[in-house]
Amino acid sequence: MSAQKTHASAPAGTFVYVSNATDGDIASYRMQPDGVLQPGARVKAAGAVGPMAVSPDRRFLYAAVRSRPFSVHAYVINPDTGALTPSSVSPLAESFPYISLDRSGRYLFGASYQGHLVSVNAVGGDGRVAAVPLQVIAVGRNAHAIRTDQSNRFVYVPALGSDQMFQFAFDAKSGRLSSNTPAVAQMQPLSGPRHFVTSADNRFLYVLSEFLATVTTFALDGATGLLSEIGSASGLPADTTLVPGAPRLAVGAAQAAPQRNRERDIWAADIHLTPDGRFLYISERTGSTLGAFRVDSQTGGLGYLASTPTESQPRGFAIDPTSRFLVATGENSDKIAVYVIDPTSGALSLLQKFPAGNGANWVEIVAFP
Repeated sequence: MSAQKTHASAPAGTFVYVSNATDGDIASYRMQPDGVLQPGARVKAAGAVGPMAVSPDRRFLYAAVRSRPFSVHAYVINPDTGALTPSSVSPLAESFPYISLDRSGRYLFGASYQGHLVSVNAVGGDGRVAAVPLQVIAVGRNAHAIRTDQSNRFVYVPALGSDQMFQFAFDAKSGRLSSNTPAVAQMQPLSGPRHFVTSADNRFLYVLSEFLATVTTFALDGATGLLSEIGSASGLPADTTLVPGAPRLAVGAAQAAPQRNRERDIWAADIHLTPDGRFLYISERTGSTLGAFRVDSQTGGLGYLASTPTESQPRGFAIDPTSRFLVATGENSDKIAVYVIDPTSGALSLLQKFPAGNGANWVEIVAFP
């Protein structure tokens, strides 16, 4: 029996969006109930369009442009068709490899790898991002992500170049960040913390290390917002031939000297939990794999399961709200791949591949009831 007939259905009105950095546009797809993607329109953004974020009410999609002039494009999402209508373009303080919204949708956060900073911009009821940031805050070297916890009271920023997790308190009324005490949680030297996710119950925070492809579990204190490291697990098989990686040039940065040979460097990129909290996945770009873990919901511990080959240089992927489908892109691939997630084992099985743009690097999935 085919995979299409053996797994649960996605919600009606599920749409997949992929930013294509080289083409400078955003591709849209309708996810059919069986997980198959139906390609839709591609909407123009700008060269080096990259990270995206969806408003909590699913009205707006935001896409940050990493080429000058740095900006964020807002699009209105049609809940019936998934079509994107350009709404506004606003300047950003720097080139941001990561953007997110607070849980009210009133503030847009950005983290800058080359600027070593984060910013907060207000967002109006019409979805427009304010041109002048409320705050621009210097952090450690190579900030690579910024997100709130589930309570919307705390914000975290991994600094890839200084191996730190910055810890902030967040005032959702004013939109302002203030350093927690202590301001940072120090991680293993040369680990390169990059992206992270929090568990649905807000008890645990999982940080992906770019240079090691490990995931570090932190206990999250819901009262103080402070992180305490519990342990880490590798997302690569024991017989991997890859070696620890190192920081790379930012997008658009001039190369002052020859870079070292990177052919075997670990180069982990993205991390996501299934919405049901049972499995966690990471992408690793050099080997072009997706690593899978089983999650212990009581202890927060991770158990490595397997690595699955995927599209070439997989920078971004996403998991649909049913926890049944994973959509992965490859920056060096002209296809995106949909996998079925086995609900018992977490194993990924390829459902089908679909046409993609050039430089596909970020995926968002939006589901309407």
